[in-house]
Amino acid sequence: MAGFRSLARQVRDPRCDLALRRYSLRKCLERFAPYGHRATWDHLCARHRIEPEDRAPDPARLVAALEELERARAVWLAYEECFADRRKREKHDGLRRPSSIDDWHRRTRGGNGVARCDSPAAHPSAPLDEVLRRLISALADEPGTTCPVCEATGIVWRQDLANEPWTGPVCTGCGIVVPRPVLNSEAVAAAKEAGGQRGLASVA
Repeated sequence: MAGFRSLARQVRDPRCDLALRRYSLRKCLERFAPYGHRATWDHLCARHRIEPEDRAPDPARLVAALEELERARAVWLAYEECFADRRKREKHDGLRRPSSIDDWHRRTRGGNGVARCDSPAAHPSAPLDEVLRRLISALADEPGTTCPVCEATGIVWRQDLANEPWTGPVCTGCGIVVPRPVLNSEAVAAAKEAGGQRGLASVA
């Protein structure tokens, strides 16, 4: 099975036909897709003006989409390295009980669904690497009351999410399933109270 870097080389390779280069970009999302596969593809297509069903898109746009994905992956890999170092230190110091951040990290499966969007069409419009930096920064801070990506306060608790954890807080501003560790108890209570009263807002 080809890895992310091998697939990225195919996306860049002018000797490959455009259908294969597009296919290779889609396969990259099986290795790293911060919003989930479909939402990340929709995001890249929107930002780089690629028609989602176009089998022969402009190669320059394909490469630009790949480069955005690679920048985000670099941010995530750096975070994972720091995370692994921290866990080693904690285990060495006898702190073996996982925290809520550890539990969230376990579900991200190597970067897939880091900022999962339950609806493929509702996702942040900012570059992927910027979104991940905001999210990682929030994980390092004290829990708060707003979405770590767009700072919206409209967060609702959903009971019908399409992926694990199946229930959780969803930002009505940018569409991400907000990681539970970045919200304080008051924000979680407010989200549960608001659950079912408001739907997801349209995300530009």
